[in-house]
Amino acid sequence: MSKSSTIAPGPAAAQVPGQGGKSTPAAAPRLVRQRRRRPGLIALSVALIAAGGLSGAVLYAASGQRSAVVVVSRDVPVGSLIAKEDLAQASIALDPAVKSVKASQTDTLIGQRAAVDLRAGNLLSPAQVTKETLVGPGDQVVGVSVKPSQLPATKLTPGQRVLIVSTPDPDAAAAETPTQAGAPKTLSATVIEVGAPAVGTGNIVVDVALPAKSGPDLAARVATGNVAVIMDARGGS
Repeated sequence: MSKSSTIAPGPAAAQVPGQGGKSTPAAAPRLVRQRRRRPGLIALSVALIAAGGLSGAVLYAASGQRSAVVVVSRDVPVGSLIAKEDLAQASIALDPAVKSVKASQTDTLIGQRAAVDLRAGNLLSPAQVTKETLVGPGDQVVGVSVKPSQLPATKLTPGQRVLIVSTPDPDAAAAETPTQAGAPKTLSATVIEVGAPAVGTGNIVVDVALPAKSGPDLAARVATGNVAVIMDARGGS
């Protein structure tokens, strides 16, 4: 006896009426596959975008943080009074470690003295200026008028230490013996101001400060014209 297997029919195709009353099978609907979302990839993309935005913000902030500061517009010798024309303002980006003077403080610098030689174009720092006067308590200021030949070729600047040396009178020196001559008299002083050369003679007046007890003596020597000014390397500038 033979056995027969029955194949279960699959789902019947839908019949669509056609021309002449005949039915034709309808096309099966297309299945639309949905893309699988990858959460890890999305999170990475968001992180990269955020990092790029943050880097741009940091660079923009760094380039935009500029400070208005004081710069030197022309050379100012050490010890000289600072004038308005000696200073200018600039807007620059500075490292926090750099010491500077804010542009809003410019007026407070006028009338102070340069503690060091100030060079045009350089940034001004607070330590480069001082309120201290070159004339100390109990000092006197004496003007020393000398010829260019009685001064060193190196330009004298305020705050510099000098020696005022009494030079011998030519007639008196001729009458003295070598034993009587002795060492020349000297007085130590501080340069306060250096005047411009006089028209015609070229003589220059150097204002110096020295203890009051020596002021009259120096003035008497200057009156004779027999003095010379030398730089005191020990005092420096």
